[in-house]
Amino acid sequence: MIPTFNCAKYLRQTLECVLAQDPGVDQMQIEVVDDCSTKDDPEAVVREAGKGRVAFYRRPQNGGVTANFNTCVQRSRGHLVHILHGDDYVLPGFYQKLAEEARLHPDAALLATRSFLVDEVGVISAVTVRLPPFEKVSHSAGYFFYGTPIQCPGIVVRRDFYERNGGFIPTLVHTADCEMWGRVTALAGGFVTPDVLACYREFATNDSGRLARTGENLRDKERFGQLMAERHPDFDRTTARRQICELALKQANRFSEIGDFEAAKINLSYWRNNARLMWRLRRFVKKLTRGLFR
Repeated sequence: MIPTFNCAKYLRQTLECVLAQDPGVDQMQIEVVDDCSTKDDPEAVVREAGKGRVAFYRRPQNGGVTANFNTCVQRSRGHLVHILHGDDYVLPGFYQKLAEEARLHPDAALLATRSFLVDEVGVISAVTVRLPPFEKVSHSAGYFFYGTPIQCPGIVVRRDFYERNGGFIPTLVHTADCEMWGRVTALAGGFVTPDVLACYREFATNDSGRLARTGENLRDKERFGQLMAERHPDFDRTTARRQICELALKQANRFSEIGDFEAAKINLSYWRNNARLMWRLRRFVKKLTRGLFR
């Protein structure tokens, strides 16, 4: 299932990487789900590159990335659901490897490979970490408390998990995938192979970049933290807040370096307001501790 929104320039590569591994109509559904793109024509790319093999569906109105993910899940028919962004891609052997792991690990609802992080032209900048505990089926949701060590193009989830436990949470945007992978892992187990067979594209104009410009990704992390704290007693709110403040400062510096001073100002303002609060809380805790142990 391939969600798209204004990323048709990358969609051809995405479709080609899937079609190169196509096991046939009886084994794989391939469908592009467009969230009412306004700047390009993904349907034309599907007609040309898909050559009748790829279905196309346009949502009746734009609903955002999380709503589009849920539409992908709702329209899926296969036992394993792979949500592959229209600007990401997978490497040869991806589907064969995860189909094999799904057979070997029927007790895991989430199955994944590691991913390269690449830029607009496919130059590799990093790779997701190896997760030895997940090389056997793990239920360790804590790996997803403060971020996600795996990336969406490398992940498939058993469709019956979505049917039993619901889709992506609509109020989350930047963290909706992290919440889902943590939920799947905690409730139904996850397996991550050490093989690197997917590529996640990072650049300023994708959804993550747009959210960072406005600071919305920081507020989204706050909502995610509240949810994790309600679910998991071992979730550390202080660690989560500190990491959000550090991210705000990092984003402010990065936007300043590229000359996007409005975005830098927004992120710096968030850091100033919340880091100051963190400093006050730490000072209060120190004073309280001194009073308790006199």
